Amino acid sequence: MTWLTWRQFRAQAITGAAVLAVLAIALGITGPHLAHLYAGSGLATCQAHGNCGPLVTAFTAQVKASTIDELLFILCIGLLLAAPALIGVFWGAPLVAREIEAGTFRLAWSQSVTRARWLAVKLGLVGLASMATAGLLSLMVTWWAGPIDRAAGLPAGRDGTPGFNRFAPLLFDSRGIAPIGYALFAFVLGVTVGVLIRRTVPAMAVTLAIFAAVQIAMPLLVRPHLLPPVRASSAFNPATLVSLTSGGSGGQLKVTGAVNLPGAWVLDNQTVTPAGHDSRVPAPAACVKSTAPFSECQAALGRLGLRQLVTYQPAGRYWVFQGYETGIFVVFAVALGGLCTWQIRRRAW
Repeated sequence: MTWLTWRQFRAQAITGAAVLAVLAIALGITGPHLAHLYAGSGLATCQAHGNCGPLVTAFTAQVKASTIDELLFILCIGLLLAAPALIGVFWGAPLVAREIEAGTFRLAWSQSVTRARWLAVKLGLVGLASMATAGLLSLMVTWWAGPIDRAAGLPAGRDGTPGFNRFAPLLFDSRGIAPIGYALFAFVLGVTVGVLIRRTVPAMAVTLAIFAAVQIAMPLLVRPHLLPPVRASSAFNPATLVSLTSGGSGGQLKVTGAVNLPGAWVLDNQTVTPAGHDSRVPAPAACVKSTAPFSECQAALGRLGLRQLVTYQPAGRYWVFQGYETGIFVVFAVALGGLCTWQIRRRAW
């Protein structure tokens, strides 16, 4: 049974291995150069001197000046985002649907091997191959893009805020262990859809649509609530003012302050009155007059006794979120595998 599964899967396996080999060679050749640029940029020690902004800008310009490095960075993110979907569409959906559509299931399922064992071997071997492919791809990209990720996460703004946080969807979905869970889920999802639809091409299309919907919904609806967020309240510092916009009628202003939480995932940032009822405040005269210095506007806002309320997920929870999300997709995959087994064992084909 194992040999037969390999014979049926070897074309896909060879294709996946070839892609990984080509990418490994490209990343292995360019990775040391990227690490050398980072080591010579001074970014490793800039936080101690509080002068990361210009160094981050210079390092980013060097990376962009190298067309190969920039293209590889974009390609790596695209591959990791697309790999689970491709596994589900081309490895998962045809696995059973092709047998049913071609009618070969009548021979395969009438041998001494039971239907449940036949499916278990296929799910086990190809599922492990899917996880290994996504895991190796993520490992290579995480290693290669390490200098870029570290530079982008350093305080670069005038207020000390970092350039990005690792919870951002494109980065979270293409780093760490999460792609392994995505790949397993996409593969078993494809198999399940193929069992239910019993047509290869429609199953491929439905698999892609469902997986894309799940990937869009996860960071928007589920990920922010995997752990209760931290809520911090502090006196508003006028020096961190980043936005001052009209907040409605009556000459009110909406005040927004910077958040200096490197690496954190900021879910909400409000500046409220001392009573905490409204984020809009009466506009001080110094903030309305175009001739008044900006420092006078800041001083006037400081006298209002405003408070800043920030809701966020700390940077230290990154790997906890990675583990939780990977576990969720693995549980979904196991549940779908059980559904496939039940359908194949009980359904009269």
